[in-house]
Amino acid sequence: MSATAAPDTQAAVLVSLDFGDPGYQEGAEELVRLVESAGVARHAAVRGRRARPDPKFYVGSGKVAEIARAAAGLNAASVIFNHELSPGQQRNLERELGRRVLDRTELILEIFAQRARTSEGKLQVELAQLEHLATRLVRGWTHLERQRGGLGKTGGPGEKQIELDRRYIARRVRVLREKLETLRRQRHVQRRARARRDVFSASLVGYTNAGKTTLFNALTRAGAYEADQLFATLDTTSRRIWLPQGGAAVLSDTVGFIRDLPHGLVAAFRATLEETVHADLLLHVVDASSAARDEQAAQVDQVLGEIGAGAIPQLLVWNKIDVAGLAPGIERDEYGTIRRVFVSARSGAGLADLRGAITEAAKPRQARTPVPEPLSL
Repeated sequence: MSATAAPDTQAAVLVSLDFGDPGYQEGAEELVRLVESAGVARHAAVRGRRARPDPKFYVGSGKVAEIARAAAGLNAASVIFNHELSPGQQRNLERELGRRVLDRTELILEIFAQRARTSEGKLQVELAQLEHLATRLVRGWTHLERQRGGLGKTGGPGEKQIELDRRYIARRVRVLREKLETLRRQRHVQRRARARRDVFSASLVGYTNAGKTTLFNALTRAGAYEADQLFATLDTTSRRIWLPQGGAAVLSDTVGFIRDLPHGLVAAFRATLEETVHADLLLHVVDASSAARDEQAAQVDQVLGEIGAGAIPQLLVWNKIDVAGLAPGIERDEYGTIRRVFVSARSGAGLADLRGAITEAAKPRQARTPVPEPLSL
């Protein structure tokens, strides 16, 4: 008699429920991109419509049976919900399905754990993971003694967190916060040095996979890692650029945003996002080829407001115009102020216009109202 095959860690069942949200279809498609970014090669979708979540399983009992059949057909190690599950719902689903169950927050944390490269990025991800785990422990997350594998090609962060008790987590969180606070102070010193030299600073912001890093490399020749996947870049990278008749400026590439970005993750990445809060100009990169570009831009603006960067001057940069079939150029409003710049970071079309637009924003340099401190930990 042959042994039963081990569950495939690169296979998962994706669950999305429609509660009447007009963005449901886009959200379900985004979930596919998220799991593929996490290294899940094979997946099956289970969808449904409900008026409200089921208190025990989030989905109904019939849908649980459908998920079980799909998981068995794929021999999937994981079931991933495109929603936030309560600890009780997650525990009940794992007992019923006999497989690891992740909600949207845990999926994003998994991706961030895979993507973090610098020591600061790893500290920030670990802090977010531990804070999320702490909420499960406080609410009686008793099944964590069982080994939990990760997604895709990695073992996942769970392996190192299984036996952490609340006291150890609290102590480790305190250490991580102190280390990140030290890094925050170092960034503050660097910003003061730039301010004394009167160096204009701009930060690239935008929805994940809008092409920020490709644009950053095109403007700075930095050679930063770029890929056609969600959250390819986590760690802030800053480089000096030269503007036509405008002297030097500092350009920073930052982590991309996404709908329903977990609040704890935003808080953990405070040190990184402070580069955005203290910039003189935000280059809001929009994927011009995306049908959901307007909603994605609104999601970015919402997060910018949450971190205290809503009052910073913005320049919309419509990227990927070669895919969208648009022409490079500059669009101004009725007052002559530049409203949008149309570029292709991949082909280089419109980059000269963008440099000119940044120069125009930098000269004359206007004093802006001090912005509040970003999210506190």
